[in-house]
Amino acid sequence: MENSDHLESVLATVHELLRAEGANEAAAVVRGYPAKAELTGHDNWNGGTDIWEIQFKLPAPDYARLGVRRGQLEEQITARLKTILEHQVADWYSACIVPALEYRTDWRSDTSELPRNVRQNVLDGMRLENTVWYGQLDDIEFLNRLYDLQSLPSRDARYKDAVGDIFQHRFNNDDWDIDWVYNDSRFQLLEGSAEQFLRFLCETVHPVVRPVRDEALKLVLHFNQQLRAAGWELFEEEQISGRPRFAYRSVHHNSARAVLRAKTVADALDAGWMAKEIERLENAVERDPALAIGTAKELVETCCKSILTKRDIAFTKSDDLGDLTKKVAKALNLVPEGVSEAAKGAENIRMILRALTQMTSHLAQLRGLYGTGHGRDGQHRGLQPRHARLAVAAAVAFIDFVSETYRYREGVKSSDDQSG
Repeated sequence: MENSDHLESVLATVHELLRAEGANEAAAVVRGYPAKAELTGHDNWNGGTDIWEIQFKLPAPDYARLGVRRGQLEEQITARLKTILEHQVADWYSACIVPALEYRTDWRSDTSELPRNVRQNVLDGMRLENTVWYGQLDDIEFLNRLYDLQSLPSRDARYKDAVGDIFQHRFNNDDWDIDWVYNDSRFQLLEGSAEQFLRFLCETVHPVVRPVRDEALKLVLHFNQQLRAAGWELFEEEQISGRPRFAYRSVHHNSARAVLRAKTVADALDAGWMAKEIERLENAVERDPALAIGTAKELVETCCKSILTKRDIAFTKSDDLGDLTKKVAKALNLVPEGVSEAAKGAENIRMILRALTQMTSHLAQLRGLYGTGHGRDGQHRGLQPRHARLAVAAAVAFIDFVSETYRYREGVKSSDDQSG
């Protein structure tokens, strides 16, 4: 069957026959996936007969999900092919479901997926917090929202499907641990696709599963602490009856990378008191831009106070952000006058340093105009996430530079002390 139009006409007829006869899953395979006719052999009897295979190529996760049902679906499709073609041609036709080849060049590095260790950390965190993953539902009610349990095999030979053995061991015998699903190979939480794992997490914080808003938000915070380092996050997509419904997405925007860098800075400065601002920043960029802008300013302020404290340089409650950054600039020799005229690009370096120190005052003004902590009239319109990301990136650029300079100065000082 070398004519692609003829193949499409045959497949359309196969689809209609399957659907009319109630073989809906086989019909979905015929319509949902690309098919190609492959000549696989030739029989010389009766004048010669070509043997053709109609191959349906499924993405690897979909292929694996079908499991043992693949053979049954192939038989159903093959029977309808025979019904249509046996009176038209002498050739033999059969259906074959095959996995589509992956063309990702980064499959060895796992950069486009979700590494196993990250998944394990998320699940271990749920164990440590004694989180009931199915929330207000039960195991079967929860899993039925994500999987077709009746099509998944039973691990107990007495039952025909997953529903039977889950009911037996979670309700009748109650001899499975509450976290049994985490390592059950049927649900592929550790080994399956990133999307499969992330859908599971989103469902654990769905309003129907976990209707108490604060409980859901706390869980999402814990999830994102692990996921963002791997390039994923859960975010509030919409609200249902005033409660957030979360979805997942790949993290590409600069705010996530900036926040990760801020955490690195805090660790390097051993500044535990920056943690609260970073946590608020991380959760507010997309959901509450005004809060993120206010927090970006506070993050710069906290970084300055941390460095000044380590340098034993006094500051008072009345010192504003401009005062603090001037003291840090002086303490670390960041002022433009510290750059020698003889150095190449001296003027460019001065300009950059001046912009860094002036940037903090602009942040403070931006917070005053659009950030948190100020009353608004009825015509006020808040900023959008892209503005918050700008503020966050600017704040992190400053704290990144001054913290690296601080570590450099401390290293030089230590070397001088040792040589003396």
